[in-house]
Amino acid sequence: MVKAVTVLTSSEGVCGTVYFTQEGDGPTTVTGTLSGLKPGLHGFHVHALGDTTNGCMSTGPHFNPCSKEHGAPEDENRHAGDLGNVTVGEDGTASFTIVDKQIPLCGPHSIIGRAVVVHADPDDLGKGGHELSLTTGNAGGRVACGVIGLQG
Repeated sequence: MVKAVTVLTSSEGVCGTVYFTQEGDGPTTVTGTLSGLKPGLHGFHVHALGDTTNGCMSTGPHFNPCSKEHGAPEDENRHAGDLGNVTVGEDGTASFTIVDKQIPLCGPHSIIGRAVVVHADPDDLGKGGHELSLTTGNAGGRVACGVIGLQG
């Protein structure tokens, strides 16, 4: 089993921890908790770069090794990093579990060293008709991020 973790931080008071586990070549399970967010849906993505030198803006675009359009986690045509939305309760917190086969922890498309980004707004899953729908899901600004690292 391979394990990874990221600690999400922001200048806006958003924080959280996200854990990744993968057994063999099976899907990756993502579990996490977030706090400090406004209630509702927030886009949740793996971005291409593990670079936070300019905050969340330097994490680059969504992780997309197969050059596809943005979509929902269950879509065939989607960025590998498109993990949809997390739901934040009235208390500003979210706990979630996501199981996904396109974000491995080893191999040529590993997400180790890349970043997780939580967005200000809901991800429209590529179906919103906005000019950004097929690239970012029109999910708004980047409110928290962290680099994915191996966990012992």
